[in-house]
Amino acid sequence: MKILLVEDNLLNQKVVSFHLRKFDYEVVCVAIWSDAMEQLKNNSPDLILMDIMLPEKNGFEITADIRKYEESMGIKHRVPIVALTANTLDNDKDKCLQAGMDDYLPKPFSPEELYAVIEQFATSGK
Repeated sequence: MKILLVEDNLLNQKVVSFHLRKFDYEVVCVAIWSDAMEQLKNNSPDLILMDIMLPEKNGFEITADIRKYEESMGIKHRVPIVALTANTLDNDKDKCLQAGMDDYLPKPFSPEELYAVIEQFATSGK
């Protein structure tokens, strides 16, 4: 499974990618929206883990760009996007889902929580 991690914090990139590679996931890390869009277009990730607080464009804006791209290209099976955020207010998950994301994982999260959210998309065929 190819996973695109959109995260601007280098330490978070290292920790998350370390855990993902332990389970043989292929991981590409990017920190800005233009790199995320390039990876989407050229490498077709199976899943995107999207930080919300990013430079230039936030995770909501990048998700909107991804969904517009998928629609313009006639892509029927959109790539699942999971929000990774330190925001844990009651309505944050709803905001993420309304923005076009498919799930939400609040930081900090355990490796087991990360694997569980990824596996739901790997086994659901999304």
